[in-house]
Amino acid sequence: MVHDIFDQVILCSDCHSQTHAHTVLQDGFTIRALQCPECHKLITHPGDVKDYENYVALRNRQFHVKLRMVGNSFCVSIPRELIIFNRLEHDIDKFVRLILQEPNKIIIDFTTHVYKNPELIR
Repeated sequence: MVHDIFDQVILCSDCHSQTHAHTVLQDGFTIRALQCPECHKLITHPGDVKDYENYVALRNRQFHVKLRMVGNSFCVSIPRELIIFNRLEHDIDKFVRLILQEPNKIIIDFTTHVYKNPELIR
C-alpha cells in the first residue's frame, strides 16, 4: 500500500500551525497543496508539480508525425511521450473521441469513454 505524505498531519515550518488541504489550479491542472491558516504559507505537492512541469514541457513541443493510409482510413501516430504522460500505455485498442474543432484542427479526447457498440449508449 502506497502512502502519500500529504495524508499526514504537517506543521508549518514558519509558525508551527497545522496546515490544511488546499488545491491550486494551473492551466487546467489541479495541484494538491497544504496551506497554513496563520501565515498563509503554501506547500505544493512535489509529484503534482513534477506532472505540471512535464505537461508544460510537452505543451511547448511540436511533434511532426506522418499521416498514413490504412485500409479506407487515415492514421496518425501519437508520440510515445504523449501516451506515457497521459498514462495510456495500457489502454491499447481503447476507443477515443475525435472532434473537429475548427476547419484545420482535430482534437483527440482520451478522457471520454466511447462505447464500442452504439446500441449500448441508449
